[in-house]
Order: sequence, then C-alpha cells, then structure tokens
Amino acid sequence: MGNSHTKVSEAADRVGMSLVTIFDRERQEQFMSQGYLRLGKVLSAESLQTLQQRIKDIMLGRVKYRNMRLQLYQDASGNVRRTLGHQVATLGYRRIDDLEQDPLFLAYIQHPLFQQIANYYIGERVSIFRSMLMNKPPQLSQALPWHQDVGAGWGIDTNPIVTVWTALDEATVDTGCMQIVPGSQQHGIINQQHFLSEEEEATYASKGNVIELEAEAGEAILLHNFLLHRSGTNSTSVSRRAFSVTYMEAETRTLDTGQTFPVVFGENALDPKTVKGKADELVDKFYG
Repeated sequence: MGNSHTKVSEAADRVGMSLVTIFDRERQEQFMSQGYLRLGKVLSAESLQTLQQRIKDIMLGRVKYRNMRLQLYQDASGNVRRTLGHQVATLGYRRIDDLEQDPLFLAYIQHPLFQQIANYYIGERVSIFRSMLMNKPPQLSQALPWHQDVGAGWGIDTNPIVTVWTALDEATVDTGCMQIVPGSQQHGIINQQHFLSEEEEATYASKGNVIELEAEAGEAILLHNFLLHRSGTNSTSVSRRAFSVTYMEAETRTLDTGQTFPVVFGENALDPKTVKGKADELVDKFYG
C-alpha cells in the first residue's frame, strides 16, 4: 500500500477472496454500501491461462476479428491510436474492445455468478455496453485520472451500474493497480464529462479516503459504475492486464441512432458455440 493512502486490513478488505457462489443479501448490501465487492478467484488456474493465451493470440494477430477495436500505444509518452481490426503484431496494446465476439471471452462473460448479479440488478434480459481488455504494458503504461464510468459522453439513454472487473495478471501498486474511494458511488453522477475537475477531485477523492485495490490474477471484483476510481503507471517489467465487462438493460439504446447492444443473458442471447463477428453498425461509432 502507498503511504499516502488509507490502508485497509487484509481481514476487512479481502473478506471476499473465497469464491462467491451465491449473491446473497449480505453481499448485495455490501456492494451497494461500498461500491465494490471482491468475488474471489472466479477463474481457475487453467481458465486463467486459457484467457491469457487468447488475448496474447489476439494481440499478435494469430486470432483476428474484423470488427474488433484496438488501441495501440505509439510511443513511450503514452500516445495511442485506435484501429478497427488487427493491424500490428505487438503486446503493447492499451485497450481491446468487443471481446464478446470471441467464444472464450463470451463464455466467461456469461459465468453463472455474473448472471446472478445481472439478474438481480438489471433483470432477465441483459446486454453489455462494453467488454474490454485494459493493458498496462511495461514502460508504456500511463496513469488514468479520477473518473466514474458514466456520463454524457457514453451516448446511451441509461447509465449502467454493474461492471465486473477481472485481473488477468496480478495487480499491485507497482504494476499500477486500481485506486478507489469506497462509498463514493453514493454521491451519484458527479461529472457528466466522466473525469473529475481538480476541485471535484479535492472534494470527493481526498487522499485519506483512497485505497489501493490490489488483486490476484484470476480474481474478479464487482464495481459500481458511479464508484470513483483511477490507476497509476506500471513501473515493473511485466504487463498488468484486466478484463472489464459492463452489464445493462437490454433495452438500453444509443441516443443518436437508437441502436441496442449485444445481449448476453435472456432471449436472443449470444451463444459461444455460434457467436459471429460484430455487426458493422455496432462499430460505426465508438461509444464509451
């Protein structure tokens, strides 16, 4: 833990490290109170290795999807460019979206525990706003400022509240793990522009209220989309990769074209056995 941040005891903060199988009332209340909940190691060692290898294959172009959006680091200063479809074989990608096209990642998105959570907060028919890899490669990573995962810039008619974040590598202070302000989701939407101003940061994310959300590889954490969070830089020689999925009502539409998003639970849900590439109209414009 960094000395400038609140240190949370292992007993208090890592109570969820045993695998959660039932999303009961106690966990529901804890999530709504704190804005996050450790779900434990949802990925077995074998499943973790499978997803690690698949994302490596996607980065290197061994597995390609025409309508998959990728953000590539261009230089050490953190400049990035976005491409549609794979263009460069490198492990230095910052972000990869649209991973529900891949049957292995889709099967994980549809994990029974995540379905329990989504059904409780959303309903029977659930879509995903985004399913993305976030990567902090060594020497190329950049800090991410304080923000909430909501806002006018997302361009949808409903703000989601449920995100499942999974560590594909160990997330530590040195590798630039997430930092959060527990309970900050109770403020509601602070800034529709997503990122906090300096004044808002001083008000809502003072150092004494911040904790480092370290995580083991394979561990999943449930996050409220209104929860204030940021991340630091990776100062190590290894990558820090995480997979993030935002669940929402299947009826959610974009404000400009009225289009909906891929359904993962309920009627007409995607199936890992038959899933195909993403439709062109779903990648014409980038949302989120």
